[in-house]
Amino acid sequence: MDEAAQRQDGTTEHAGGGARGGETAQTLDRGLRLLHLVADAPMGLTVTEAANRLGIGRAAVYRLVGALSGHGMVRRDGDGRLRLGVGVLHLARRAQPLLAEGALPALRRLAEQAGATAHLTVVEGGEGVALVVVEPSWTSFHVAYRTGTRHPLDRGAAGRAILAGRTGAAGPVGTSGELQPGAYGVAAPVLGVPGLEASVGVVALAPLDPKAAGEQVLAAATAVATALSS
Repeated sequence: MDEAAQRQDGTTEHAGGGARGGETAQTLDRGLRLLHLVADAPMGLTVTEAANRLGIGRAAVYRLVGALSGHGMVRRDGDGRLRLGVGVLHLARRAQPLLAEGALPALRRLAEQAGATAHLTVVEGGEGVALVVVEPSWTSFHVAYRTGTRHPLDRGAAGRAILAGRTGAAGPVGTSGELQPGAYGVAAPVLGVPGLEASVGVVALAPLDPKAAGEQVLAAATAVATALSS
Protein backbone atom coordinates (compact mmCIF):
# COMPACT_ATOMS: atom_id res chain seq x y z
CA MET A 1 0.00 0.00 0.00
CA ASP A 2 1.26 3.48 -0.81
CA GLU A 3 2.50 5.54 2.16
CA ALA A 4 0.04 8.27 1.24
CA ALA A 5 -3.32 7.80 -0.50
CA GLN A 6 -5.25 10.55 -2.28
CA ARG A 7 -8.81 10.91 -0.97
CA GLN A 8 -11.81 11.98 -3.02
CA ASP A 9 -11.84 15.46 -1.43
CA GLY A 10 -8.29 16.07 -2.67
CA THR A 11 -6.59 15.77 0.72
CA THR A 12 -3.82 13.30 1.42
CA GLU A 13 -4.25 10.53 3.93
CA HIS A 14 -1.05 9.03 5.31
CA ALA A 15 -0.80 5.41 6.26
CA GLY A 16 0.97 6.50 9.42
CA GLY A 17 -1.71 9.06 10.25
CA GLY A 18 -2.21 7.68 13.73
CA ALA A 19 1.47 7.99 14.56
CA ARG A 20 1.64 11.47 13.09
CA GLY A 21 -1.40 12.46 15.08
CA GLY A 22 0.37 11.26 18.20
CA GLU A 23 3.44 13.31 17.31
CA THR A 24 1.28 16.39 16.80
CA ALA A 25 -0.39 15.91 20.19
CA GLN A 26 3.01 15.48 21.83
CA THR A 27 4.32 18.66 20.21
CA LEU A 28 1.24 20.56 21.36
CA ASP A 29 1.67 19.22 24.88
CA ARG A 30 5.32 20.27 24.94
CA GLY A 31 4.48 23.71 23.63
CA LEU A 32 1.86 24.24 26.33
CA ARG A 33 4.23 22.95 29.01
CA LEU A 34 6.90 25.35 27.77
CA LEU A 35 4.41 28.20 27.93
CA HIS A 36 3.61 27.33 31.55
CA LEU A 37 7.31 27.10 32.43
CA VAL A 38 7.97 30.54 31.00
CA ALA A 39 4.93 31.97 32.78
CA ASP A 40 6.21 30.62 36.10
CA ALA A 41 9.71 32.09 35.63
CA PRO A 42 9.68 35.82 36.54
CA MET A 43 13.29 36.21 35.38
CA GLY A 44 12.74 34.24 32.18
CA LEU A 45 14.26 30.93 31.08
CA THR A 46 17.24 30.04 28.94
CA VAL A 47 16.77 27.51 26.17
CA THR A 48 19.01 25.11 28.08
CA GLU A 49 16.92 25.46 31.25
CA ALA A 50 13.73 24.88 29.28
CA ALA A 51 15.21 21.80 27.58
CA ASN A 52 16.28 20.32 30.92
CA ARG A 53 12.90 20.88 32.53
CA LEU A 54 11.01 19.47 29.56
CA GLY A 55 13.42 16.56 29.15
CA ILE A 56 13.99 17.27 25.46
CA GLY A 57 16.85 18.56 23.30
CA ARG A 58 17.68 22.20 22.71
CA ALA A 59 16.84 21.86 19.00
CA ALA A 60 13.31 20.77 19.91
CA VAL A 61 12.95 23.76 22.24
CA TYR A 62 14.09 26.11 19.48
CA ARG A 63 11.38 24.68 17.21
CA LEU A 64 8.74 25.17 19.90
CA VAL A 65 9.92 28.71 20.56
CA GLY A 66 9.75 29.47 16.86
CA ALA A 67 6.13 28.36 16.67
CA LEU A 68 5.09 30.13 19.88
CA SER A 69 6.93 33.31 18.89
CA GLY A 70 5.06 33.34 15.59
CA HIS A 71 1.83 33.65 17.57
CA GLY A 72 3.23 36.22 20.00
CA MET A 73 3.06 33.84 22.96
CA VAL A 74 6.78 33.77 23.74
CA ARG A 75 9.61 36.20 23.05
CA ARG A 76 13.37 36.28 23.66
CA ASP A 77 14.81 39.27 25.51
CA GLY A 78 18.16 40.94 24.93
CA ASP A 79 19.92 38.20 26.90
CA GLY A 80 18.21 35.45 24.93
CA ARG A 81 15.99 34.42 27.83
CA LEU A 82 12.48 33.25 27.07
CA ARG A 83 9.64 35.44 28.33
CA LEU A 84 5.90 35.66 27.75
CA GLY A 85 4.80 37.60 24.68
CA VAL A 86 1.98 40.07 24.25
CA GLY A 87 -0.17 37.40 22.62
CA VAL A 88 -0.79 35.93 26.07
CA LEU A 89 -2.23 39.24 27.26
CA HIS A 90 -4.51 39.30 24.23
CA LEU A 91 -5.92 35.89 25.14
CA ALA A 92 -6.23 36.92 28.79
CA ARG A 93 -8.27 39.99 27.86
CA ARG A 94 -10.57 37.84 25.73
CA ALA A 95 -11.14 35.60 28.77
CA GLN A 96 -11.85 38.44 31.19
CA PRO A 97 -15.55 38.90 30.27
CA LEU A 98 -16.12 35.20 30.97
CA LEU A 99 -14.41 35.53 34.35
CA ALA A 100 -16.48 38.57 35.18
CA GLU A 101 -19.74 36.86 34.24
CA GLY A 102 -18.94 33.83 36.36
CA ALA A 103 -17.88 35.87 39.39
CA LEU A 104 -20.66 38.48 39.49
CA PRO A 105 -23.35 36.53 41.42
CA ALA A 106 -20.97 35.66 44.26
CA LEU A 107 -19.59 39.21 44.38
CA ARG A 108 -23.08 40.73 44.54
CA ARG A 109 -23.96 38.48 47.49
CA LEU A 110 -20.68 39.33 49.20
CA ALA A 111 -21.13 43.10 48.80
CA GLU A 112 -24.65 42.96 50.24
CA GLN A 113 -23.70 40.68 53.14
CA ALA A 114 -20.57 42.59 54.14
CA GLY A 115 -21.90 46.07 53.40
CA ALA A 116 -18.60 46.73 51.67
CA THR A 117 -17.23 46.98 48.15
CA ALA A 118 -16.49 43.49 46.80
CA HIS A 119 -13.95 42.71 44.10
CA LEU A 120 -12.33 39.98 42.06
CA THR A 121 -8.62 40.66 41.58
CA VAL A 122 -6.50 38.75 39.04
CA VAL A 123 -2.79 38.66 38.27
CA GLU A 124 -1.68 40.42 35.12
CA GLY A 125 1.91 41.32 34.34
CA GLY A 126 3.04 40.51 37.87
CA GLU A 127 0.51 42.90 39.46
CA GLY A 128 -2.95 42.59 40.92
CA VAL A 129 -5.71 44.05 38.74
CA ALA A 130 -9.29 44.64 39.91
CA LEU A 131 -11.25 42.81 37.23
CA VAL A 132 -14.75 43.04 38.73
CA VAL A 133 -16.00 45.48 41.39
CA VAL A 134 -19.46 45.43 43.00
CA GLU A 135 -20.63 48.09 45.47
CA PRO A 136 -23.28 47.44 48.14
CA SER A 137 -26.72 48.90 47.49
CA TRP A 138 -27.79 49.78 51.04
CA THR A 139 -24.85 51.61 52.64
CA SER A 140 -24.61 55.38 53.00
CA PHE A 141 -20.87 55.37 52.34
CA HIS A 142 -18.56 52.84 50.75
CA VAL A 143 -15.23 52.67 48.99
CA ALA A 144 -15.22 53.60 45.30
CA TYR A 145 -12.82 51.01 43.93
CA ARG A 146 -12.29 51.35 40.18
CA THR A 147 -12.23 48.38 37.82
CA GLY A 148 -8.76 48.15 36.32
CA THR A 149 -6.97 49.47 39.40
CA ARG A 150 -3.48 47.94 39.59
CA HIS A 151 -1.29 47.37 42.63
CA PRO A 152 1.73 45.31 43.72
CA LEU A 153 0.92 41.84 44.96
CA ASP A 154 2.70 42.46 48.26
CA ARG A 155 0.45 45.39 49.17
CA GLY A 156 -3.22 45.14 50.07
CA ALA A 157 -5.38 42.19 51.08
CA ALA A 158 -6.20 41.15 47.50
CA GLY A 159 -2.57 40.78 46.44
CA ARG A 160 -1.45 39.21 49.69
CA ALA A 161 -4.24 36.63 49.40
CA ILE A 162 -3.01 35.71 45.92
CA LEU A 163 0.54 35.28 47.24
CA ALA A 164 -0.80 33.11 50.07
CA GLY A 165 -2.71 31.05 47.52
CA ARG A 166 0.56 30.27 45.74
CA THR A 167 1.66 28.40 48.84
CA GLY A 168 -1.67 26.58 49.10
CA ALA A 169 -2.96 28.71 51.98
CA ALA A 170 -6.69 29.28 51.61
CA GLY A 171 -7.39 31.37 54.70
CA PRO A 172 -8.50 35.01 54.60
CA VAL A 173 -5.95 37.84 54.71
CA GLY A 174 -6.66 41.22 56.29
CA THR A 175 -4.84 44.53 55.84
CA SER A 176 -5.27 48.13 56.90
CA GLY A 177 -4.25 51.25 54.98
CA GLU A 178 -1.77 49.54 52.67
CA LEU A 179 -3.29 50.79 49.42
CA GLN A 180 -5.33 53.72 50.71
CA PRO A 181 -5.10 55.41 54.14
CA GLY A 182 -8.19 54.63 56.18
CA ALA A 183 -9.26 51.68 54.03
CA TYR A 184 -9.58 48.15 55.42
CA GLY A 185 -9.50 44.99 53.34
CA VAL A 186 -10.11 41.26 53.72
CA ALA A 187 -9.55 38.81 50.87
CA ALA A 188 -9.16 35.10 50.16
CA PRO A 189 -7.53 33.34 47.19
CA VAL A 190 -9.54 31.66 44.45
CA LEU A 191 -8.08 28.17 44.32
CA GLY A 192 -8.60 25.18 42.05
CA VAL A 193 -9.12 26.99 38.74
CA PRO A 194 -6.34 25.94 36.33
CA GLY A 195 -4.41 28.85 34.87
CA LEU A 196 -6.03 31.46 37.13
CA GLU A 197 -4.42 33.38 39.97
CA ALA A 198 -7.04 35.48 41.68
CA SER A 199 -8.61 36.55 44.95
CA VAL A 200 -12.00 37.69 46.16
CA GLY A 201 -12.21 40.39 48.78
CA VAL A 202 -13.98 43.35 50.33
CA VAL A 203 -12.72 46.83 51.12
CA ALA A 204 -14.38 49.24 53.56
CA LEU A 205 -13.88 52.63 55.21
CA ALA A 206 -14.23 51.16 58.71
CA PRO A 207 -12.59 48.15 60.36
CA LEU A 208 -14.13 44.84 59.30
CA ASP A 209 -15.03 42.03 61.68
CA PRO A 210 -12.17 39.60 60.93
CA LYS A 211 -14.25 36.48 61.65
CA ALA A 212 -17.43 37.48 59.85
CA ALA A 213 -15.70 39.11 56.89
CA GLY A 214 -13.25 36.23 56.68
CA GLU A 215 -16.04 33.67 56.47
CA GLN A 216 -17.87 35.76 53.87
CA VAL A 217 -14.90 36.18 51.54
CA LEU A 218 -13.98 32.51 51.90
CA ALA A 219 -17.50 31.48 50.90
CA ALA A 220 -17.45 33.91 47.97
CA ALA A 221 -14.01 32.72 46.80
CA THR A 222 -15.25 29.12 46.88
CA ALA A 223 -18.39 30.08 44.94
CA VAL A 224 -16.33 31.89 42.31
CA ALA A 225 -13.98 28.91 41.95
CA THR A 226 -16.95 26.58 41.49
CA ALA A 227 -18.58 28.88 38.93
CA LEU A 228 -15.40 29.22 36.89
CA SER A 229 -14.62 25.51 37.00
CA SER A 230 -18.07 24.30 35.89
